[in-house]
Amino acid sequence: MASTGMFSGWPVEAIEFFERLEDDNTKTFWNEQKHVYEEAVKAPMEALLADLEKTYGEGKIFRPYRDVRFSKDKTPYKTNIAARMAKGGYISLSADGLFTGTGYYMMAKDQLAKFRSAIDDTKLGSQLERTITKLEDAGIEVTSHDRLKTAPRGYPKDHPRIELLRMKGCIANQSWDVAAWFGTSEPKDRIVEFLDKAKPLVKWLDTNVGPTELEDSRWG
Repeated sequence: MASTGMFSGWPVEAIEFFERLEDDNTKTFWNEQKHVYEEAVKAPMEALLADLEKTYGEGKIFRPYRDVRFSKDKTPYKTNIAARMAKGGYISLSADGLFTGTGYYMMAKDQLAKFRSAIDDTKLGSQLERTITKLEDAGIEVTSHDRLKTAPRGYPKDHPRIELLRMKGCIANQSWDVAAWFGTSEPKDRIVEFLDKAKPLVKWLDTNVGPTELEDSRWG
């Protein structure tokens, strides 16, 4: 990463860049405006990740190019910039605003088995319920990228924690609409606050689910 830190926010040009990209997602526009992406979008993200690196590990910015091989949508560029940190955390900026999340995004088969077993356990399942309630009371959403329509095999449909059992992942996330404070260091403060509040959920997942032996499915 080129930046040495000292994040001071994203300028308004960053949001404007993504608004224009949504209207003109072409190679011509990208080539003409790439300097705006590098200076107003990517450089601040690099600075943010550098500031967070000591606590959350090395950050990695995802490529701005879409994989269109198996998609009907052939637009070549992502309309957001996103990054993940080695010790946990995901950050995304787009014309819609700022998003941050952490948790287990897509669980592998062996992780799901452990996740469901822990939820089925009265003590551990109730602990997860309390953790989620506390996060939701703080304005943090806990959700799953996908969920079963009914109970997983081997579990009753009237299970007291059926909604948790149906989840295929477990993600804490928070988002903010575009605001003037995006141009200050406040996004870093809010992201750090979110990650700190989400620690109990991540700890529960690490303790009761842990990494898969099949593939790395940990999000952030």
